[in-house]
Amino acid sequence: MISPSVCVFCGARSGNDTSYREAAQTVGTALALHKWRLVYGAGDVGLMGTVARAAQDAGGETFGVIPTHLMKAEVGKTDLSTFVITENMHERKKVMFMNCDAIVVLPGGAGSLDEFFEVLTWRQLQLHQKPIFLLNTNGFWDPLLALLQHVIDNGFADQTLREMVRVVPDTDALVAGLTSALPKVG
Repeated sequence: MISPSVCVFCGARSGNDTSYREAAQTVGTALALHKWRLVYGAGDVGLMGTVARAAQDAGGETFGVIPTHLMKAEVGKTDLSTFVITENMHERKKVMFMNCDAIVVLPGGAGSLDEFFEVLTWRQLQLHQKPIFLLNTNGFWDPLLALLQHVIDNGFADQTLREMVRVVPDTDALVAGLTSALPKVG
């Protein structure tokens, strides 16, 4: 059986709180130790680079996908197990999504939000059943969760929308969630 793959969406910056970088490093290491392949945006900067380096340092398999126009800005990490260059952002997201069994969203900016909302929308439209985890390090995603509840409260979505997102407070809870959600490797 092929090892499960976890797509990690996260910032191309590290943010202002060192706990974000620490969580990213722990996630990368945990993926490798559990024999889960990291699928991510192939950058070597910010939280993206932190997750990938930690996974590599722990002996994990890495699958990176980057569009040509971001090779310089995100410092395309060419020493990955698999390195894919796409023509655009849409293709990047599709390749990442198609090559994973679960999605994890760490702190990030507009790009991470775009990626999160796309996979959430696809889930809402019943185009997939992959688990979506928000790693809510130090309450980073609390405003997003309030927004989702606001959308529900105002009749633009059912409560099922919120139930499609598994919010975990720390990396231990994330690993426990992934362990229960992903197929076992024999």
